Amino acid sequence: MSTVEEEPEELAPLRGDLADTASMEILQIGYLHAVAAAAKCSIATPQPDKRLDWIITHQSSAHTAGDNEATLKVALKSTTQVAANPTGGTFPFTIKNDHLEYLNYSDPIVNRIMVVMLLPPDIDNWIRASGDYLELRHCCYWVNLSGFPISGKGRTTVRVPVGQVFDDHALCGIMACIGSGGRP
Repeated sequence: MSTVEEEPEELAPLRGDLADTASMEILQIGYLHAVAAAAKCSIATPQPDKRLDWIITHQSSAHTAGDNEATLKVALKSTTQVAANPTGGTFPFTIKNDHLEYLNYSDPIVNRIMVVMLLPPDIDNWIRASGDYLELRHCCYWVNLSGFPISGKGRTTVRVPVGQVFDDHALCGIMACIGSGGRP
């Protein structure tokens, strides 16, 4: 009688008790840090944050408006309710009206955007690592909600453009636009 060695069953990692939403926020902050670093921007958190989570600053002698510095305020949001690679030109995201109030100023002194991260529902699929990469799953998209009307009783659904992936190239483009006196 021959014996066949069975492969050991892989145990699930012992994850902490942190709430899923808190874990989603931490992952998105890591994503934002990576994008800002690749775009050669500095980032800071406002205290208190007043529903705008980060301030991104981009210095360049190519900026023609202001003092060679473009500034952007960012609200971070994340969801597991929208599938990765959404079809169509946009996907829906519902935001609390009091958050939207901070993002929909028609003519803000400092431009504001909302960055929405789409995540798989299963935390085991959030990241993958190998010897030569760390991959975050899935993606962040950005939208400027300046002038967007509040329409719901407590929440409003906005449409986030699928073509506006938030990466270092997009951030550089946004900052170049702001640095020339435009709006993202």
